Amino acid sequence: MPQLKTVVDPFGEVNVYPGTSGRTRVVATILMQPDKEGAQTGIALDGSGSMRRLYGQEGGGRVLSPIFGGPKKPSNEITPIAQKVCSYLARNIDADGGTTCIYWSVGPGGGHIEVVGDFSANDAEKHVFGPPKDFGTGTQLLPAVRYFVERFRDAAWGFYVFITDGELHDLDEVIAYSKRLAQDVAARRRKPLKLVLIGVGPEVNVKQMEELDDLDTGTDVDLWDHKLASEMRVLEEIFAEVVDRNARIATNGRILDAQGKVVKDYAGVGVPAYLEFEVPAGSQYFTLEINGTRVNQPLADGVQPPASTGPAPVKTTPVSAATPAPVASLPQQPAAVSKPAEPEMLDEPPVDAVDAADAEWKSLPLEFSKEHLEQQQAGIDLEKQKDA
Repeated sequence: MPQLKTVVDPFGEVNVYPGTSGRTRVVATILMQPDKEGAQTGIALDGSGSMRRLYGQEGGGRVLSPIFGGPKKPSNEITPIAQKVCSYLARNIDADGGTTCIYWSVGPGGGHIEVVGDFSANDAEKHVFGPPKDFGTGTQLLPAVRYFVERFRDAAWGFYVFITDGELHDLDEVIAYSKRLAQDVAARRRKPLKLVLIGVGPEVNVKQMEELDDLDTGTDVDLWDHKLASEMRVLEEIFAEVVDRNARIATNGRILDAQGKVVKDYAGVGVPAYLEFEVPAGSQYFTLEINGTRVNQPLADGVQPPASTGPAPVKTTPVSAATPAPVASLPQQPAAVSKPAEPEMLDEPPVDAVDAADAEWKSLPLEFSKEHLEQQQAGIDLEKQKDA
C-alpha cells in the first residue's frame, strides 16, 4: 500500500511510490479545511443489523442483579461521532449551513435508506443519532451513494461521509457505479464530489475500504477516501484528499532528505498544499522546512525519525497561488443554497449517469479503544461541545 498510516502534523496524507533510478517518489498533502463555494454535505450512518451494539441496542442481558456486577447498560457509540461530523460539516463546509443525515443499509436486504433530515450545527450537537427504525439484513452502500449524488446533482461541490462497522455486500456494484460517476465528472457532465468511508469498531473490512480508496477509474478523478476512526488524529483528516493544487501555505520552504540535502526548494513560488518530489533510494524519512519549523515525516510505517524542531505548524486555509502566504482565519460561509425537498423513505433512488497547536480537534471522541468504550459504559461524559 502506498498510503502510510503513520502521518505527522501538518500532513493529511503521505503516499510513497517507486521513483526513477531506484529513488522514492513521495506525494503528500497538507491538512486543511477546504473552501468550496456552493458545497453540499451529507452524512450516512450504517443501519445494518451488525450495528446494533454500536447504537446501544445490545450488550448482554442482566441475568444477575447489578449488585453482583452484572453487565453494564449498552451505550450509543454512534451519536458522538455523528454529532461531531455532522455539526462540523454544517458549520464549516455546507453552503446553506445544514448537513443532510440518512441511515443506509436498512430494511429487507439492507437495500433501503431512511432520511433523518437536515441539521444545523447546533441541532446536530444536541441530536441523538440512532437507532434506525428498521435495521437492515444486509449492507448495501450503493443506494446511499445514489441518494446524495442524485439529490445534489446541481451542487457546485459535494462532500459525503459514510460511517460503517463491517463488510459491504455490494462492493462490485459500488465500484462499477463509481467508475461511471468519475467518468461523468471528468467529462464535466457532473459537478465534482468526494466520498469518504469511515470505519468504526473491530469488524471493519479494511481491504474493501482500501480497494475503493485506490480505485482506478481511468480518469484523474479520485472519488473515494477512507479513514479508520481509531486512527484519526483530528476531524479535518476527512479532507486529506481534498486539496487545491494551486493553494500555497507559505511564501518559502524546502524539502530535505534524511542527509539534509535539499531535494525541493519552493523559494519564490510558495509551498503548495500538494507536495510531489523524489528522495534518494533507501531514505527513511524526509523533512519539511517551513516557517522556522522542521517536520520529519517517516517514509515507512514503523520508522522512527528524529523529533521535529521549531514551533508547531500553523493550521492553514487554502489561498490562491497569487498570494502565497499562511492564513489563520477560517473561510467565510458561502452564499446560501436551498436544499431540495426530501422523501421520507427511498428504496432505490434513480441511477443515471493540523496538530498540537490545534488542541480543539484533539478532544474529538473518534477513537474506539477499549479504554474509550469502558469510559462510555461507565457513564463518563467525555464529550466537549464547541462552537467554531
